Amino acid sequence: MDLGLSGKTAVVTGASHGIGLATAEALAAEGVRVLGVARTTTPDLERVAAGTVRADLGTPDGAAAMIDSAMSILGGIDILINNVGAGEVEKLASGGLAGFLDVSDDQWRELLVLNLFSAIWACRAALPSLIERRGAIVNVSTTSTRVPASAPVGYSEAKAALTALSKRLGEEFGPHGVRVNTVSPGVVGSRLWRGSDGIGARFAAADGVGLQDFLAGLPERFGITTGRITEPREVAALITFLASEVSANVLGADVVIDGGMVKST
Repeated sequence: MDLGLSGKTAVVTGASHGIGLATAEALAAEGVRVLGVARTTTPDLERVAAGTVRADLGTPDGAAAMIDSAMSILGGIDILINNVGAGEVEKLASGGLAGFLDVSDDQWRELLVLNLFSAIWACRAALPSLIERRGAIVNVSTTSTRVPASAPVGYSEAKAALTALSKRLGEEFGPHGVRVNTVSPGVVGSRLWRGSDGIGARFAAADGVGLQDFLAGLPERFGITTGRITEPREVAALITFLASEVSANVLGADVVIDGGMVKST
């Protein structure tokens, strides 16, 4: 199937690993010139991207500088993928088991900035080019917006706001030709869950089991109907579809990819 993406340009944030890297790879395979944005770049990202930018998206200036670089390197922006989020793996993991009364204001601020405000600032800076080119935005949220207790305090709440932001932007800028949609993955086989310093390792330690044993039992524990967690490349394929001309009349959608974990409609 021709997705109509060849020759397009895209900015992908959080692109050095996991879903972001897989998305950069998937878009590049469709002929998209990708600017990969991350705090630190990697050889894998440099291999597939037309350009890379090191940026701290925790500030408005960082997001504006990212879009300025994209305009300079790519000449314009057809697609914006707001994937950066979660927070530093170590910090998110350390707060993963804490309850509401145990979480500091600093954690709330960090998670809100990374998972919500980074997208606000990026969209604000990119929209003039996206409107001109009748482009697309895909925001990466989470199924934890539907099951908040399954994630660290502050993360689910920030992502829920991001999902609402997508709806607002789609309603306002859809008439200008800009499509805005959300992808909400469940548990994904990224370093957050599989890494030795991630939240999976912390949950495993709390259960008194090894990480591999914890991961093997995770689908049953979370009620994942398919019996396995989602891979980054599968989320990337969905993001690529939503960014493409094939999904030209999909607007304001929040598409779940979780192997049937969320049982509600």
